Amino acid sequence: MINVEKIRDDLVFGLDIGTRNVVGVVGYMNKSRFMVIAMACREHDTRAMIDGQIHDIYKVGDTIRSVKNDLERQLDMKLTDVCIAAAGRVLRTLNVSAEYTFEEETRVTQEHIYSLNLLAVEKAHNEINGSSGQTRFFCVGNTPVRYRLNGYDINNLEGHKAETIGVDLIATFLPEEVVDGLYEAVSYAGLQVASLTLEPIAAINIAIPESYRLLNIALVDVGAGTSDICITKDGSIVAYGMIPYAGDEITEAVARGCLVDFNTAEQIKVQASQKNGKVTYKDIMGLSQTVPAETIRNIASEAMMKIAEETARKIRDINGGKPANAVFLVGGGGKMAGYSDMLAEKLELPKERVAVRGEEVLTSVDFDVDNYKKDALFVTPVGICTNYYSQKNNFMFVSVNDQRLKMYDNNHLTVVDAIMQVGFPNEKLFPRRGEALEFTVNGNARLARGRMGEAAVVTLNGRPANLNAPIARNDSIYVTESTMGEPGAITIGQLDEFNSTVKLVVNDKTVLCPRFAYVNGELQSQFYDIRQGDDIVMENYYTVAQLFEFLDIDISGFDVYVNNVLADADTKVYENFTVRTAAADEEPAVEAAGAYAAVQEEAAAADEYCEENTAENAAEKAAEPEAAHDIYITVNSEPVKLSGKKKYVLVDLFDFYQFDLNSPQKGGNIVLKHNGVAGDYMGPLNDGDNVELYWQ
Repeated sequence: MINVEKIRDDLVFGLDIGTRNVVGVVGYMNKSRFMVIAMACREHDTRAMIDGQIHDIYKVGDTIRSVKNDLERQLDMKLTDVCIAAAGRVLRTLNVSAEYTFEEETRVTQEHIYSLNLLAVEKAHNEINGSSGQTRFFCVGNTPVRYRLNGYDINNLEGHKAETIGVDLIATFLPEEVVDGLYEAVSYAGLQVASLTLEPIAAINIAIPESYRLLNIALVDVGAGTSDICITKDGSIVAYGMIPYAGDEITEAVARGCLVDFNTAEQIKVQASQKNGKVTYKDIMGLSQTVPAETIRNIASEAMMKIAEETARKIRDINGGKPANAVFLVGGGGKMAGYSDMLAEKLELPKERVAVRGEEVLTSVDFDVDNYKKDALFVTPVGICTNYYSQKNNFMFVSVNDQRLKMYDNNHLTVVDAIMQVGFPNEKLFPRRGEALEFTVNGNARLARGRMGEAAVVTLNGRPANLNAPIARNDSIYVTESTMGEPGAITIGQLDEFNSTVKLVVNDKTVLCPRFAYVNGELQSQFYDIRQGDDIVMENYYTVAQLFEFLDIDISGFDVYVNNVLADADTKVYENFTVRTAAADEEPAVEAAGAYAAVQEEAAAADEYCEENTAENAAEKAAEPEAAHDIYITVNSEPVKLSGKKKYVLVDLFDFYQFDLNSPQKGGNIVLKHNGVAGDYMGPLNDGDNVELYWQ
């Protein structure tokens, strides 16, 4: 008796989901032999599958669950993962080639070979889905026919040094709804798919060893609903095919000829598979009938001949117009006595070249199961199990946004690998910036970058995950694409050029004047939102008229001298220029530095500019005025209340704080700090600000 606990991790569960029945096999590989330790078989209660297509998912799921429960009772363990195979109904095959060139001569690894095969499969996938309209196809298998090393054919690339590697490959596809039906039925039975292959691929792994594949052999897996065909030649599998004619056509013919229901006809067909003997049954009239097996075969002969004709036609079609040198029959549908002879006749082959293969091809398989013996019926389910070993540590299935994906398992796959392989756009994984705002300042191109959006939202098996999270077999990934941030935005007031000033000396007092901003030729305030393509000019001068308007000083009756040269209203005053006013009948006088009393009146007048004549307010005079409000600041650690104005600037504090400007102390220089940094007399003053003011 096998100790299941010792080999639990090595066990493989294979399921052949057929049109008439479901066969389950559990076993393990012991060196080069496959050991079957549990088997179960159940027929569908109704015709839930027709011609290999699931029509009633939940009825099929119930049958699968019944098989699973039987196997679990035999093994006294729970089964969770299963290997399955798809029938070739509406099978599509494509022959494709792919080539890859290394940057330098490289020793080929198994991963290089996988990537090469994947290139070919992707090429086939794009071709078939690009030409099939609304129908989406899923790749259920691929078979390399030959490899090329630097342009020369070779059986195995691994380990060779190469500059260029290539492959000719057969990719097999089924409509996604066919595959989805299989997955849903398996899921309904409480199982997860560990691997998926095609039934003829599974069968050929058992029925035709690689040493036989040099020969031109056809393998026909005759099921209930379909006959799946593959062809070998020159050491490779070179073609796949399918016809929707198989054992059910024979059963239906028996049902009509014997006047019985479908299930009874199936039992009659099985009994008549023996060459000799009699068959007993009860017809729909309730009458018991006993007839020779030969009579049943005669009733079924027309249907058998039709299947043989279609099979022979398909073999020739996919084998270059010629019959194969030999034909191996597997599956329960091909066991009807006389069928192999009919197929040999249609292929014009000697009868001994067409044979049912059961026990003969299961020589490397041991059955440690009661009531089961080696039979053609078990070739495919055993092949499904052994096929898993060829895929183990190579492939796994995950889903991305409900799209099933077959991936090469290199033991360090992550979420991003799956997302990339499914074709999710890379740029929609990461946060995207909004559109940049482009404009010019004084002729120089400037750019305000857009804000970053949100990164893609990824969940792994229902839980938040990052792109580098590791993934495992049958994981479910959902990804919502990233968002684009807000476009770039900036105001005039946020430009460094606007926050710089033009320093002038007016009547011996230094005055810092904000720079004017012209946007597309129009004066704008600091609150203007710059637009795409705006041309901004930040002037580095004032005209005489602008200067005194800004200072709110009436110069009627006065002459203005710029750098001691008589000026008019349009004279430009640049950084560090000196400006003096004098009565029209006076020449400008040069006063000694520190003569505070002479400029006190002008300084007081300059201080008044701030409320009504800042650059931004000049552009907003049409706006509705704000209400006056109070603010509280701290001056030299003393609280000071400022009131009566809508906006305040630093020089306003002199109206509310006693400080003698006329009596210089110490070095004779005034120090003004605003919130810890050098103060700007024209800088905005806000509630809660801290000011330090003293002589130095």
